[in-house]
Amino acid sequence: MKQLSFSPAWLCLVVFLIASPLMAEKPEEYTSLREVFSDESLRKDFGIQGEYLYKEGDCVFGLQVVAEGDGKFRCVAYPGGLPGEGWTRGDAKFSGTAESVSGKDWKRGDGATESELSDILRFTPTGELPPGFQPGEKTLDAKVAITRRDNGQENGQGRRRMIEMSITLDGFDPPVVFKKVRRTSPTLGEKAPEGALVVFDGSNLDQFLPGAKMDETQSRRGASRGNTLWAEAASKPFEKGQAYKMHLEFMLSYMPKARGQGRSNSGVYIDEAYECQVLDSFGLDGKNNECGGFYTIAEPAVNMCFPPLQWQTYDIDFTPPKFGADGTKTENARLTVKQNGVVIHDNIELPKETPGRKKETDEARGVYLQGHSNKVQYRNIWVKYE
Repeated sequence: MKQLSFSPAWLCLVVFLIASPLMAEKPEEYTSLREVFSDESLRKDFGIQGEYLYKEGDCVFGLQVVAEGDGKFRCVAYPGGLPGEGWTRGDAKFSGTAESVSGKDWKRGDGATESELSDILRFTPTGELPPGFQPGEKTLDAKVAITRRDNGQENGQGRRRMIEMSITLDGFDPPVVFKKVRRTSPTLGEKAPEGALVVFDGSNLDQFLPGAKMDETQSRRGASRGNTLWAEAASKPFEKGQAYKMHLEFMLSYMPKARGQGRSNSGVYIDEAYECQVLDSFGLDGKNNECGGFYTIAEPAVNMCFPPLQWQTYDIDFTPPKFGADGTKTENARLTVKQNGVVIHDNIELPKETPGRKKETDEARGVYLQGHSNKVQYRNIWVKYE
């Protein structure tokens, strides 16, 4: 019998045709609020996503709601307050899922002045029952509402309206109301001190090696510091062997249907050897492969990752490793990292490099902002030598 044979090229084609239907389509990635708010299918989920706070006397609860696309959410409740502001790693927390059950779209132009936009979320706990759930109870409904009211301030065009958002849990007397909050880093927009090396201020790429690219559309979106820098950029070397403080700001893309390492992934490679992870880890545990972690070395003391499309900060104090005349390392690198103003690594030792870039060395190096197929943005980067 004559045997069939395939050339390598034909074999590759056959494998591709078989695999193509199984290949997952890359989730959509949104890099600006304008993109999100102009799409009615995105506006409601993005608006619900975020951080909320309940305060009544001594009782304080934080709540993080993470959009996962198509009206579905993941939720984490924190007794004592939000991470870094009342809740710390090791404290109790409660997790669950939620789904929009009202079927209403949020569209511009609705004329109501109170509770102008509303929805019903059905919460389902996935672990230990949080306060308010009774044994055997599987779900709890909550009303999400946006209230617009006159704040009494003039802006030259009449009175402005304050916009407040809340999640109210049904079945409580008095009602349990979580009010939406937007936290910002205390060092956001911090200017380079006198004598600092300005690595990137939105005006040029002079401190970067070829291949770095700016997003020049940001200046037309009202970004406060002009153009931004896309991930996948390596700076020119800093001063050899010098300890320094580095400030940088980053913004994660909104990718509600992505999961895990596919959700706005980048990384800040300090000395091009030690990666401080950049990832949309909002609402996660804060592992060493999530935002603020050093892969295989250290997880952040607390997960301080804010929601996507919000500027965040890293403030890093770095002391490079020391080497002897024969090239043998005599001292490990050390660093302290603040994310959004909260210490997540306190003078930790880095015994080795992290995977993905370069080995430890005593040569002069700068910072590498990893490209990981996602459109993470950076701005306001400067270095001050100690």
